[in-house]
Amino acid sequence: MSILAALVVAWVFGVGVYGAIVSRNLIHLAICLSVSQSATYILLLTVGYRHGAGAPIFKGVPLGSPAVDPVVQALTLTDVVVGVTITALILALALDVHRESGSVDPDEIAELQG
Repeated sequence: MSILAALVVAWVFGVGVYGAIVSRNLIHLAICLSVSQSATYILLLTVGYRHGAGAPIFKGVPLGSPAVDPVVQALTLTDVVVGVTITALILALALDVHRESGSVDPDEIAELQG
């Protein structure tokens, strides 16, 4: 993995975490968590990348030709599915909190009784 890719991963993750820390809105918090999870997509794809390698399809390809790692691509797709599911859950919970309290500000909803 190159230094540039590591810096991009760190920057995207930092932006997402910073946004989640300073967030005063539950919807904004869900979006910031999605941004920080995007750093894992970049990380996984840069780990599995090989310069000059082809797709991991080996039909009609000579033996010994370089190919990218298909396991990392599958993990990235799994990460995308998990990220979408978690984001949908967080947004559904934020909608429920808004319905109960009338606000999505975490400071205003602290008084809710369960």
